[in-house]
Amino acid sequence: MTPADSSWTSQRERSNLWALALMRRIAVGLGRPVARLLLGPIALYFLLFGGAPSRASTQYLRRVLGRAPSFGERLRHLHAFASTVLDRVYLLQQRFDGFDIRIEGTGHLDAVLARGQGALLIGAHLGSFEVMRALGQSRAGLRVAMVMYEENARMINATLKAIAPDTPLHIIALGHLESMLQLRRWLDDGGVAGLLGDRSLPGAASARSVSHRLPFLGDEATFSDGPFRLAALLRRPVVFMTGLYLGGNRYELRFMPLADLSERPAGREAQDAAIAEAQHRYVGMLESLCREHPFNWFNFYDFWKP
Repeated sequence: MTPADSSWTSQRERSNLWALALMRRIAVGLGRPVARLLLGPIALYFLLFGGAPSRASTQYLRRVLGRAPSFGERLRHLHAFASTVLDRVYLLQQRFDGFDIRIEGTGHLDAVLARGQGALLIGAHLGSFEVMRALGQSRAGLRVAMVMYEENARMINATLKAIAPDTPLHIIALGHLESMLQLRRWLDDGGVAGLLGDRSLPGAASARSVSHRLPFLGDEATFSDGPFRLAALLRRPVVFMTGLYLGGNRYELRFMPLADLSERPAGREAQDAAIAEAQHRYVGMLESLCREHPFNWFNFYDFWKP
């Protein structure tokens, strides 16, 4: 077990917001068909001059492919990321008509929603979370919120509002007792809340979780158990969710049962064991999906650094 490392927080999120702001200008000014023509040069630029993020991409591809990636594969990885960033603009604006979105495993989500306690979804920086909003449009009354920690919520909220000022965007910022109560009410009212589980937690949030070194793509990487402790605290079943990018305008929104933490075992040791089992299952699912869709992983930093 290691302390949670939050070094990625400000650097990674700020660079993501910069990329999103750039893509917004391109998307709004040119439209998606024309904007996509620029993705190749943009991806090539970041491949050649992207520094540490470009090297991290190559490192990841070497692990997931089991060999050194070709130049074309390295370019494809960055192009896929640029594509999902561009599409965030349209998806946040609820402009779904130009996309072919396939949904698999909704029965797992429906089974949780049928219990009347909302649904807690845990995903990763794999594909696009914004595709989840397409499910909300297809089901009248289904409310979707993104759960993140306070610093990131402040940084992202203003940018998302600038992209989609007329679209209701629900972000629940954790870090205070009031936010936990807000999340609980959201779920109790039948809402869906999603958070990403493949980053260590920043600042004070790390004090309420433990980071574990777990096997992932051939080596050990750090994963925080915070999302699963949150699910255990709220006593909720957890569903794994990902919006896989399949190229062009195609996405696959996939749901898989992950863990049922609605019943709290007696004793601290048993509770920690249930949380650890859920976390190990999560990491296994994430590794399987990375191997199935290797160009969908968008953590551009040294993920395996102790």
